Amino acid sequence: MHPDLKDILIPEHRLQKRLQELALQLKSNYADKEPVIIGILKGAAIFLSDIVRLLDFPVQIDFMALSSYGTSTKSSGVVKIRKDIDIDILNRHVIVIEDIVDSGLTLQYIIDYLKKHHPLSVSVCALLDKPEAHKTDIRIDYLGFEIENAFVVGYGLDYSERYRNLPYIGILKKEIYT
Repeated sequence: MHPDLKDILIPEHRLQKRLQELALQLKSNYADKEPVIIGILKGAAIFLSDIVRLLDFPVQIDFMALSSYGTSTKSSGVVKIRKDIDIDILNRHVIVIEDIVDSGLTLQYIIDYLKKHHPLSVSVCALLDKPEAHKTDIRIDYLGFEIENAFVVGYGLDYSERYRNLPYIGILKKEIYT
């Protein structure tokens, strides 16, 4: 375990098992639809990479980069698009791949934004959800894990651009970010 962590919340083997299950769910709903999978950078990059390699049907991949955290550990609620999608999603099925749903405000912004491009559908596949932190009623169609309202890192999630490369999800010690 990394010395900056209080605890390992989700070990690597549980992550990989859950990814297999999510891939099967996605396959059952999208195998004949060639969806556009949109990963939310940077946090969802590892999750997206691992899950799309488990899909044995045609997909297109694109990315969006947004910001609502800055250097804080809590969302500011102000969303800025840093990188927009390049693929035309008109009349396409879209799957948004998100690392973590915290307040839900950023994800709601993404969904509303994508719907303005008139896709056939928009669904959300999130690795982690913190229901206690929600500030909006958000629907997650495919969920990896529901977690407590703790500051977590690893498997793509960071604090100040560190810890993304950890192969598990861990709870960061409070003294590291306070």
